[in-house]
Amino acid sequence: MLEKIDLSKKMKKKEYNELMDVLEPRLSELQRKSRVLGIPVVILFEGLGASGKGALLNRLIHPLDPRGFYTYATGGESEEEKERPFLWSFWTKTPEKGRMSMFIRGWYRRVLIDRFDGKIAGEKVSCAYQEINSFERQLHDDGMVIIKLFLYISKEEQKKRLEELRSTKETAWRVSEGDLRRNKEFESYLRMNEEMLEKTDTEYAPWTIVEAMDKEYAAVKIISAVSGFLSKRISEIEERTAEKNGSDNEIPDALSIYKSSVLGSVDLNRLMSREEYQEKLPVLQQKLYMLHNELYRRKIPVIIAFEGWDASGKGGAIKRLTENMDPRGYTVNPTDAPNAAEKARHYLWRFWNTIPRAGHVAIYDRTWYGRVMVERVESYCSVTEWKRAYKEINQMEEHIARFGTIILKFWMHIDRNEQELRFAERMADPSKQWKITEEDWRNRDKWDQYEKAADEMLIRTSTTYAPWTIVEANSKYYARIKVLETIIAAIEERLR
Repeated sequence: MLEKIDLSKKMKKKEYNELMDVLEPRLSELQRKSRVLGIPVVILFEGLGASGKGALLNRLIHPLDPRGFYTYATGGESEEEKERPFLWSFWTKTPEKGRMSMFIRGWYRRVLIDRFDGKIAGEKVSCAYQEINSFERQLHDDGMVIIKLFLYISKEEQKKRLEELRSTKETAWRVSEGDLRRNKEFESYLRMNEEMLEKTDTEYAPWTIVEAMDKEYAAVKIISAVSGFLSKRISEIEERTAEKNGSDNEIPDALSIYKSSVLGSVDLNRLMSREEYQEKLPVLQQKLYMLHNELYRRKIPVIIAFEGWDASGKGGAIKRLTENMDPRGYTVNPTDAPNAAEKARHYLWRFWNTIPRAGHVAIYDRTWYGRVMVERVESYCSVTEWKRAYKEINQMEEHIARFGTIILKFWMHIDRNEQELRFAERMADPSKQWKITEEDWRNRDKWDQYEKAADEMLIRTSTTYAPWTIVEANSKYYARIKVLETIIAAIEERLR
């Protein structure tokens, strides 16, 4: 691919100034239109060392309203980034609708610099490509414009620029030993870049190769490319008739496998006496306390996710789970309706922001599965959106699991009669009335729709790396003990 690129292209200063007089106002106008239409944009500057990424980014943002974009320079991993899955750092920096995020280098560091330095190899490289393409696909499907610019210069030009930077103390710090080694082994590193371009040049996130030997030519090409991508998306939105989001949540006949109820076969007659519960609970909690310390020592992160019916005992299970744990080592994340900032981004963004660091535990009272449960049933998202969410969620969990995170997912299951009894108890107890709302009663009227959605969710997202555990929760005592025993067993298995 790169051997076909003509690096001799240049532009005279007069031509550059004339073109910029046209291009810059146009880009400014496109930014304003993107803001009005709520188009989120990611612009990535990638390429060879000393190819001018920083300088060309400055030229790109010159005509833009600085209130409308963020810029990020990605170097080596910080200590915080090392303690979380690789994509966490980039998910948390994705822009809200109508804004731009610009990266000097980014998620491609994993398959370029890290690979060149021998930090990853073999299967890990293949997994990294898969995760990168999945990441970009998810952003694209949610409406993100992804503009990827690869800046290319020759070996000789790179060496010349590195030497110029090293010649003065003001700029010498910008040249690392890694830069020098990659120039010395230019051909080997270039092959890695070519492979990266081939494996990640997709219809939804194509690469634009920028001949960066001449900075004026490169600047014009970059602004022209960015303007082209923005103009194309704006035209698509302006010309497209609004998609009607159907509210029919019936499962298609072609997916008849999901019509056989997983939850319908659950034995809810599992009971436990108060005496047995009181005997087992402190023993399990003490065991979990010891294991929690070991998780911290070994830097193993854990995600414990609770879903289930209203009044199924999620809060009670979480309380017994955390009662004896060190509060410095866990976080409980209750998931409510998304706020304005969360609605302006991909629905997974807010959950990526709470992913636990190595050695810590994140507990979720409801989760990202809201997309395929309440948002599906209540038509808060389109049919297309919730259908693709199964794959998106599985990909997210797989990436997190590959980092070494233990993922435990519990569906707290009760029957309709038990739920009605618990609702009535809450209504009768002034100290618990806050737990019951009109929405809870309204959701109860849609029990069949929610059960159908839960069945499909459990089947399509129970994986080897993030399996679902259905908890028979008509008996609160039995349910709490099962949750604790399941968590302890999973942690002990990992620690062996």
